[in-house]
Amino acid sequence: MQICMGARMGPDRLEWSDLRIFLAIARAGTLGAAARQLGQTQPTMGRRLRALERALGKTLFQRTAGGFVLTDDGSLVLAHAERIEEEALAFRRKLDGQAQQLDGLLRVSSSEWFGVYVLAPLLAEFGRRHPRVVVELLTDARLYSLARREADLVFRIKPFDEPEVVSRRLLHIPYALYGALGSAAPQAGDGRGARVVTMDTAFAEMPDAQWLRRVLPQAQVAFRSNNREVQAQLCVQGAGYAVLPRPIGDALSGLVAHELGEPPPGRNTYVGYHRDLRRAPRIRALLDLLGERFAA
Repeated sequence: MQICMGARMGPDRLEWSDLRIFLAIARAGTLGAAARQLGQTQPTMGRRLRALERALGKTLFQRTAGGFVLTDDGSLVLAHAERIEEEALAFRRKLDGQAQQLDGLLRVSSSEWFGVYVLAPLLAEFGRRHPRVVVELLTDARLYSLARREADLVFRIKPFDEPEVVSRRLLHIPYALYGALGSAAPQAGDGRGARVVTMDTAFAEMPDAQWLRRVLPQAQVAFRSNNREVQAQLCVQGAGYAVLPRPIGDALSGLVAHELGEPPPGRNTYVGYHRDLRRAPRIRALLDLLGERFAA
């Protein structure tokens, strides 16, 4: 099958921008979410989709109460559109990777707390050295795609296994048990009478959450949150003890670290970028700064 299907479709009728809209709707499932993703209005998205369907002579989506569901024809177009997208993105990555000017956009992704306490000071220094580079820092739980250029550089606690990603371990983050300033250490090996702030149930098997249950088995869980900064602020307010990354806990004057005979397990942080960008000057410049700051 070729993308130009049927007599009603001419090669001059299909534009890459229409395929981008089709892909966004297929991935988001609704016009509203796809429109926000592409920075367009919902009526424009709907109009462009209808025009694409007329040009192809095919219905690409079933319109349901729950959103847009691909038809069989839509699934067929999706496979081809994704290959076209990959070629277009690869072309852009190659150009970016060969560019020698130290300017342009550098999109970085990390967890929220890592962005605030580790990356923000470093990126401020990067901005002073390279004022023509615009850095966009994305901090949320979603794993951004390096292949789709959703991010140029990604920091995360899980190693990268994608074959097209160049990655390395950046640093090891130590953790500690914290209480509000003036608090006494909880009773090690028991924790009876203590209240703790820990990860929500979706992340209950993270190493620090398991350590907290093992070291303070009788402690009462007072609060759960998947947000480390929320945990830290609850701890500052005396809501309970919390295991936190040391870059957060040591930065807050309202917290004190407690020793219980063994420290909580720390976590490694990895940095990755697409192999096509390995020669991009702005990528190399930020990696060099990371090397200066976190040299082993």
